[in-house]
Amino acid sequence: MNYKLIVFALCTFALVGKSQGQIVDKKNLIEKNAQLEKIETGFAFTEGPAVSRLGDVYFTDQPNDKIIKWSFFTGKTEVFMENAGRSNGMFFDKEGNLIACADLDNQLWSIDDKGNKTVLIESYKGKKLNGPNDLFITPSGDMYITDPLYKRDYWTRDPESQQDGEHLYFLSANRLQFMPVDENLVRPNGIVGTPDGKNLYVSDPGANKIYKYDIIEDGYLSNREIYLERGSDGMTIDFRGNIYVTGEDGVKIYNKKSEEIGHIPIPEKWTANVTFAGPDRKTLFITASESVYKIRMKVYGTY
Repeated sequence: MNYKLIVFALCTFALVGKSQGQIVDKKNLIEKNAQLEKIETGFAFTEGPAVSRLGDVYFTDQPNDKIIKWSFFTGKTEVFMENAGRSNGMFFDKEGNLIACADLDNQLWSIDDKGNKTVLIESYKGKKLNGPNDLFITPSGDMYITDPLYKRDYWTRDPESQQDGEHLYFLSANRLQFMPVDENLVRPNGIVGTPDGKNLYVSDPGANKIYKYDIIEDGYLSNREIYLERGSDGMTIDFRGNIYVTGEDGVKIYNKKSEEIGHIPIPEKWTANVTFAGPDRKTLFITASESVYKIRMKVYGTY
């Protein structure tokens, strides 16, 4: 997400506004008596939470060009990587590498546990991408990457699009096939898939929609349908198939029928992203503006 535009648009948004209020839990998803806890604050803009095998969360402080690690066991944060390519969305692959949407040079990186990076994608048809924003990795290792155009003041290149639109891309598990799989999006952003690898959800804030797809053979998508008439920054999913969406109203939860069944207000101007953390994947970890939060759940997620 374009953090500067968000701050600009919401600079007058009072913290007593939409992001305040009582937690709503219509389907008993949240642990009894659980409270929203602020883990740490003082960041510039937090994004891209990705959960490791052990349940720790790696997230970005994009304006400060850092990836931060939060330890589930100690509850503390530490800098994992500086000069992190202005990384935004991230996801761990099956080998334990952190895959990052490195917005500085419009690339997709693979980062090992020592912080060494490998560039996986740097262009399409000889031209730079707009700026990879978020990604999802299927159980088979295939990737889906959103590529909106949010013009950055730190780019040294022409900030206009070099692609013919803002698309959703597919990268095969063997890294040999990279192609757009939906070229009819306005500004794709958040993305998440079902743990069985059969369905994909993609947020298009430019169209104020979240779409649902069937994932079919060779990474292609079919049966696109509108899941929600709203956009979202980041998203996650629990084992029941409920979708957790983010934005200026904190975290809202929708079931498979697109019915709103929960709301976790966050006392920040913008809630950017969310994931399930901990060894049991029952801690909801939330990145929101200058802070990160957590709350214990009854349901668990896979990521």
